[in-house]
Amino acid sequence: MENGVGQEPGTPEPPAAGGVPAPRPPCARPRLVFHTQLAHGSPTGRIEGFTNVKELYVKIAEVFGISPTEILFCTLNTHKVDMQKLLGGQIGLEDFIFAHVRGETKEVEVTKTEDALGLTITDNGAGYAFIKRIKEGSIINRIQTVCVGDSIEAINDQTIVGCRHYEVARMLRELPRAQPFTLRLVQPKKAFDMIGQRTRSSKSPCEGRVASGKETLRLRAQGPATLEEGPSALEEEAACRVDDLLESYMGIRDRELASTMVEAAKESPGAAQLARGLDSVLGEFTFPQEFVAEVWAAVWHPSGAQE
Repeated sequence: MENGVGQEPGTPEPPAAGGVPAPRPPCARPRLVFHTQLAHGSPTGRIEGFTNVKELYVKIAEVFGISPTEILFCTLNTHKVDMQKLLGGQIGLEDFIFAHVRGETKEVEVTKTEDALGLTITDNGAGYAFIKRIKEGSIINRIQTVCVGDSIEAINDQTIVGCRHYEVARMLRELPRAQPFTLRLVQPKKAFDMIGQRTRSSKSPCEGRVASGKETLRLRAQGPATLEEGPSALEEEAACRVDDLLESYMGIRDRELASTMVEAAKESPGAAQLARGLDSVLGEFTFPQEFVAEVWAAVWHPSGAQE
């Protein structure tokens, strides 16, 4: 079959003046087009040309004629509120993106009878923190109206829209015991087959990601998105361990943050160097020294890392 200029594939370029072969034109970067739907039901749209999560939400919003602030989070290859399929910093080139949008708002009163509420918080990278896990037997687990996937919009009428997950987790930890407080939550809009669904989890195994070896689009908070090979099995296991440490120490889960920390640890000969490296790339976080040491051990000495 002939190519677009009538020349058989593999035919050498004609020589330029002086007998030197003319340089080939640079290869155009392939267009990366993804399919998307609203999780509660919609036609299928096509999106392209985004480099981070905020731009992704803008593209999805344009397709469906909604505001980007309506989108709470996205899942890959399922319309259900499945935190193991949550869109993070990588999208497989064949992944189908489902956008979960704002549904009903609800307020719940909580009395903190113990230090831990039993919540694990994550965020969507665009200003909304939401509940990723509810621990069995916890304070929050006993409040039936609070569900995994609910976005936390305010604590005691103080808006937290725009706060990162670790800031929200810290606010909740610092609330005094025995004093009631109010959470204003926004649940994702549900399809009919999802009404009444409530997902809880205590401690799950390593959360689902793009299969190892697949090419993925890596989204970054700063700089352009890059096309990369999917993480290896060892990198996945290390990121899983670091994500567990984030939950244990900080009450958050963030696979993209965990992957970034694994990359930094791989380039650090010791925990002290890792601490400096994390400070340079993740200056907004304040990590305890013992946490950094456990992260380094989880990457370099996984057999001795915390379970």
